[in-house]
Amino acid sequence: MSFVDTYALRGAGASLEVLALRRGPQGRNPGSWETVHGTIEPGETPVQASLRELREETGLVPQKFYNLSRTEAFYQHKSDELALIPVFAAFVAPAATVTLSAEHDRAEWLRARDAAGRFVWPRERRAMDDILSIVGGGDAGLLEDVLRVS
Repeated sequence: MSFVDTYALRGAGASLEVLALRRGPQGRNPGSWETVHGTIEPGETPVQASLRELREETGLVPQKFYNLSRTEAFYQHKSDELALIPVFAAFVAPAATVTLSAEHDRAEWLRARDAAGRFVWPRERRAMDDILSIVGGGDAGLLEDVLRVS
């Protein structure tokens, strides 16, 4: 595993919102919209990396944190490596303030379908279905005891 994807969420049901981040003019994919995405550092677990990346890129700390039981794959042609990407969902307080890192220049809270339309990576659009079906009600329902990390 090399990377993690973490979806910051607030609300539940019809009021569920997903945080979308726009990449700044410096770095890769300027102007593209994405979720929190980052590298797992040596000695880190995917859970630790997800929480760290969420804090570094947005300043947010989750009230509830879930393993979405989903792993994406991404082929890196330059290094000829297959990267596995565990996916997490982080519910934050409704009034939590986003503090952007230098990677991003804009943040917007969007309804899940609107976020899916904004995200440039297909894997992020696909994840919206799992987010809605697994934790869209504000928790993992019957799967809470297995998928809730903290």
